[in-house]
Amino acid sequence: MMINASKKRKSIALLLDPDKTDLVNIDSLLMSAAACKTDYIFIGGSLTYVQPDMLIKKVKEVSDIPVLLFPGNLLQLSHGTDGILLLSLISGRNPELLIGNHVIAAPYLKKMQAEIISVGYILINCGSKTSVEYMSQTEAIPSSKPDIAVATAIAGEMLGLKSIYLEAGSGADHPVPPGLIRSVKSNITVPLIVGGGIKSKTCIKTSFDSGADIIVLGNGTENDPSLLTEACSIRDSYR
Repeated sequence: MMINASKKRKSIALLLDPDKTDLVNIDSLLMSAAACKTDYIFIGGSLTYVQPDMLIKKVKEVSDIPVLLFPGNLLQLSHGTDGILLLSLISGRNPELLIGNHVIAAPYLKKMQAEIISVGYILINCGSKTSVEYMSQTEAIPSSKPDIAVATAIAGEMLGLKSIYLEAGSGADHPVPPGLIRSVKSNITVPLIVGGGIKSKTCIKTSFDSGADIIVLGNGTENDPSLLTEACSIRDSYR
């Protein structure tokens, strides 16, 4: 298992959106990611105007960091990655994102060489409505309701999902609150992934201290490329 709670290691993932990533100017970011030993590169987004194939190829050319597909929909499925995060949006009640799309994709995924990692995807409302909330046609769990998030995460693990992802969403006003992260982590045994709204060293350390196993950085690195290096340095302090 590529993402394994038994390793007891903090990890950093860099999220690259094919729609927003400039292939011409991405080399420096990828070289920085390799230099600071970023653990994973996630590739995907809420919308799809650009197929991920070229971006995946580019990442593979520049670094040997494990690449995991983070598909927002069926159009983003692609060969060439080391693994696929098979997301089930368990915070919502949209049947297509709970199981419908998975049924359609299953025969295709079965033929792929990549490792399939089942993920309980939980949207947390951290301010303004995010793209993923709008596109999924679901409501996020209020950040002030940790009990609902905990019950949802427990249910996901009981159903056999191999990791839980707390997502504030791209462009969130603030990250997932530390108290909510702590509550969820104390009630599950699978790896806990946290992303969205993480834009500073303080947010990274607080999220790790609260129980996040993997922190996902996206927009924050676009605005401040040094954030990725700082994040990996903070990660290293736990090892």
